[in-house]
Amino acid sequence: MVIVALSSSLFSSLPPHDPTPSSSAPPRPPIPIPKYPPPRKSQPPPPPSNPALKYHRNSKYYKPIHHNTVIPSDGDRSVIIGESGVSYLLPGAPFEFQFSYSETPKVKPLAIREPAFLPFEPPTMPRPWTGKAPLKKSKKNIPLFDSFNPPPPGMKGVKQVEMPGPFPIGKYPEEGISREEILGEPLKKWEIQMLVKPMASDNRQVNLGRDGLTHNMLELIHSHWKRRRVCKVRCKGVPTVDMDNVCRHIEEKAGGKIIHRVGGIVYLFRGRNYNYRTRPQYPVMLWKPAAPVYPKLIQDAPEGLTKAEADKLRKKGKSLLPICKLAKNGVYTTLVKDVRDAFEGSHLVKIDCKGLDPSDYKKLGAKLKDLVPCVLLSFDDEQVLIWRGKDWKSMYAKAPVFVTRNLDNTGMGNTVNSSPKMLSLWKSAIESNKALLLEEFNLGPDALLEKVEEFEGISQATEHSHPAFISSSEDAFEGSIEEGGTEDNYSNEEGLDDVDDYDSNNDDEDDYDYYNDDEHDEFNDIVVTSAQPGSLPIDSLVDKLKLRQKE
Repeated sequence: MVIVALSSSLFSSLPPHDPTPSSSAPPRPPIPIPKYPPPRKSQPPPPPSNPALKYHRNSKYYKPIHHNTVIPSDGDRSVIIGESGVSYLLPGAPFEFQFSYSETPKVKPLAIREPAFLPFEPPTMPRPWTGKAPLKKSKKNIPLFDSFNPPPPGMKGVKQVEMPGPFPIGKYPEEGISREEILGEPLKKWEIQMLVKPMASDNRQVNLGRDGLTHNMLELIHSHWKRRRVCKVRCKGVPTVDMDNVCRHIEEKAGGKIIHRVGGIVYLFRGRNYNYRTRPQYPVMLWKPAAPVYPKLIQDAPEGLTKAEADKLRKKGKSLLPICKLAKNGVYTTLVKDVRDAFEGSHLVKIDCKGLDPSDYKKLGAKLKDLVPCVLLSFDDEQVLIWRGKDWKSMYAKAPVFVTRNLDNTGMGNTVNSSPKMLSLWKSAIESNKALLLEEFNLGPDALLEKVEEFEGISQATEHSHPAFISSSEDAFEGSIEEGGTEDNYSNEEGLDDVDDYDSNNDDEDDYDYYNDDEHDEFNDIVVTSAQPGSLPIDSLVDKLKLRQKE
């Protein structure tokens, strides 16, 4: 009881607890705002050195082109907008200049994205303005580079220089103006090998990329020809789809002659009478002009299809497997052939272009449209979907038709068309006398057997390495004996013994009487061969039959 009283007295002595806070306590200070550094002022981009070098993609300039237009610039210098895109005409130029000669679309542009001005330096300015006065004229008289009179070999401060040529003994270089005069006589095979072999492993080359043969590459090729007779051009990307087009433009614009081509590498010969001093000199483009606006490649209802049919083909193409995957900066020389072969088995073809720039696979689709030809359906998911069109025709001849009879004896036949690959195999087999093409289909068993036996003799005669002579008359046998014949081989004693053995079997004579009928003379035919009697496998079978008959 005492313990309880003590505990109660202890709890009763505690001060009372007031839940309300006292008003005299100061409030807590708020969280201080962090001090951040002041924001940096965005620095404006430096102004371009030339107003014409502005970034044209940010421009909203749009000028429609309704017909061929010639816009004069400075005097005789003008900009031409026509079927070949945007070109530039300068006085005294051998042809109209373009940014890209090989990759310009063959479609008339709809509009231009920038004002028509020339990307070349003005003729009134002898040099580009640098903000400083021009340097004083040098006192040294530096001679111009002349291929006909190069510096002596081993001279210090002079790079390797190759003389004009090659020339036969007794001939020397001659000044030429036209392309034929500069090229000279056609190169011989050994001369081509002599020029190409050292360039195969050399990394001194001109790289041709997605823009194809550009205008400034012409001067670059001549700078390579300054010291070498052959210029190596390595092509990669979209231009390799049509290498014939690239090679044609290289020869037309730069001159020279392509003497060797493998894959995307081209070896360009400058000519026997080439002189760097008298080369054609073209002005250099200072910037890349803006590409004009062209018609859309993908249409809602392509030619020969309605919108519903095109949508159905696009939906079907989503589950279609691509025939190949194109790598970036690859060589696509076999792409056109692969697409044509794929159209032999399917009316839709898909090409996987993941990783490529959108402009690359769009250019690629435009090239396939002209080269295959085909109809473009979509570029969705970085894949090119194309349709072969209604006017498509097979590359191969009409496949042979094989007719087989049904098992229900209805008299109807099943028509089976062979694939193009199987057709090519059959064609090569027929040309090499390993297969026979029957023109008559309704042949009986006996007639078909005669055809097969006749073809076996022909195929064996063409397949054997040693000459085989097949004769079917006694005159041929006598002729073979007179020429050096095999009479001694068949008139020996062993041969006579074999004949006696056959005559002694009188019991089975009736079974072999039909071998002596005159109606079956082909069994008496003699085949002249190098095999000795008794060495063939059939001889061992005859010996076994003899033993069975004696038993």
